[in-house]
Amino acid sequence: MTELTARELLDTILRSWMATRATFKKTAQLPSGDAMGGQGLQEEQRQMDEAAVIRQHLPEVFSAVHSSPLQRCARLAGHLFPEHAVTLHSELMEIHCGEWEMRGWDELPKEEVEPWMKDFVQIRIPGGESYLDLHQRVTGCFNRIREGEGGAIAIVAHGGVIRSILSFISGTPLIDSFKVFSLHYGCVIRVYGEPGALQYEVLSNQAPVEKEQHKPRSFYSGDRSA
Repeated sequence: MTELTARELLDTILRSWMATRATFKKTAQLPSGDAMGGQGLQEEQRQMDEAAVIRQHLPEVFSAVHSSPLQRCARLAGHLFPEHAVTLHSELMEIHCGEWEMRGWDELPKEEVEPWMKDFVQIRIPGGESYLDLHQRVTGCFNRIREGEGGAIAIVAHGGVIRSILSFISGTPLIDSFKVFSLHYGCVIRVYGEPGALQYEVLSNQAPVEKEQHKPRSFYSGDRSA
């Protein structure tokens, strides 16, 4: 398993890495990924490789491009859509990790992480957000973008953001969204249909080669005493 920091793990738990979502007013497309800080040339190359895959599944013309302002998403949006001015929205950012920022899962206090793991929808990360907090800001932003634009609209965001949008349009309970929407780095999802009857189609969703650690090791082993 790859050992990641808490923010990277929460990006992963909310399936973020390179979220590019293309959303249209009547037909929408959503490529996906994450926006953590850079990890050097190897990650740069991985990002470019993922961008090449994403580009294969995008329509040729977009009327507007929107993105999370976090570095990796904003950089990916600029790389995929160099001819567009990218509009950045703080509401499209990943979950706010609060006191868990840049900490590994196994560093987190058991008394904090266990309640959150049991009810991450309602319980806030200390000093940060709950999944419901994220969902509320994301869906409000998504509706404003969708209602204010015409034509094909690209949204570059994170896994939690993407799951929130899909839960919103499909009526999926948030607690089930990680099981229902198994999103991988660089996924591309098309959202289409009339307001009130939106649907989605997964165009690309390649599973990673290496499995990541998405929770404390004790949750994998079933041991809660460590």
